[in-house]
Amino acid sequence: RRRALAALLGAALGGAAASPRAQDKPAWRIGAIVDASGVEKANGGGLHQGSSACLDAINRAGGVHGRRLELVLADDRFDPDTSRRHAQAFVGDEACIALLHPLGTRQSAAIIEAAPQMPIVGPSTGTLALRTKPAPHVFWLRAHYGQEVDKLVGTAVAQGISSIGVVHSKDALGESVLAACQAALARHGRPPPVLATTPGTTSPEVEPAAQAIARAAPQLVVMSLAGTAPLFVRALRRAGGHSTVYGLSIAASTTGIRELGDLARGLGFSIIVPSPFSQKHAVVRQYQADMHARGLTEFSLASLEGWIDARVLAEGLRRAGPNATRASLITALEQIEQLDLGGFRVGFGAGRREGSRFVDVAVVGQGGRVHI
Repeated sequence: RRRALAALLGAALGGAAASPRAQDKPAWRIGAIVDASGVEKANGGGLHQGSSACLDAINRAGGVHGRRLELVLADDRFDPDTSRRHAQAFVGDEACIALLHPLGTRQSAAIIEAAPQMPIVGPSTGTLALRTKPAPHVFWLRAHYGQEVDKLVGTAVAQGISSIGVVHSKDALGESVLAACQAALARHGRPPPVLATTPGTTSPEVEPAAQAIARAAPQLVVMSLAGTAPLFVRALRRAGGHSTVYGLSIAASTTGIRELGDLARGLGFSIIVPSPFSQKHAVVRQYQADMHARGLTEFSLASLEGWIDARVLAEGLRRAGPNATRASLITALEQIEQLDLGGFRVGFGAGRREGSRFVDVAVVGQGGRVHI
């Protein structure tokens, strides 16, 4: 009776869990190279939480073709050289079939270059320059920064805002966003009254930029900062700046919003996934259920992004078959032309590697929740 019950339960969950032969199949190893201890640890931790919750749920249902999906975290401390070394180690691991959501522009660039034949799903960066380079092994699952900026500027103009400044970092990320901002503002006939800079993505030296914005007093400032965004917002308010602040999706970490406390209320952000707090979409309801099953009750944009990345990778493995290789997985992912996860659609194809154009604008409300 116990064996019969186990067989029925396995069938209900997807079939593979109850088979002793399936249980004996070697796991597919998936490498996750993110910042787990540096300036971007909030986003890195969120991505890893979400992908872990998704893969745990898949494994409880029997895995994919009876094989478990084993997520292996590698902390690069937001250092590109460390990212490269981790990628090279995963390439040398024959059991590793793919890499998941590398975090950061320079970090993703290093990983893409170091693993040219390894499927890489969901790099967490919107820098457009990375996507213009030939990289058929990379599958993007977030809108690029140009699309985010277009949405932010378009929303501001629709609200009657005419004076829009920009603060950006002096690096590849900042220059990419600056170019997108200038193009979007030019299309709307809104030349920026002030352009302020910080030394780099990880630099805490934000006071001069905050003071420059406060002096110019634009109605709105588009903030191209990530982990240092809370430092800039605090510095801007200390300097007497009252401008409304719109940030990119990379600045909308739960930890950063919590650190700001009451100062976070009213901040706007572009988001590249639906609100993780709303149950309007089936994809969010499933994500929340998987997070709860892992004992996680704090939802975030980053963890929903990580969940979606893992879900798409698992779909690629399902389509690639029980004997999937890195090469066949790339082919299978390319063939995902229409995948509806329940309010979030993904579509790749021959020569097409940008799977989503989803962008919305959210505002931080009471309790640090983001509302569309």
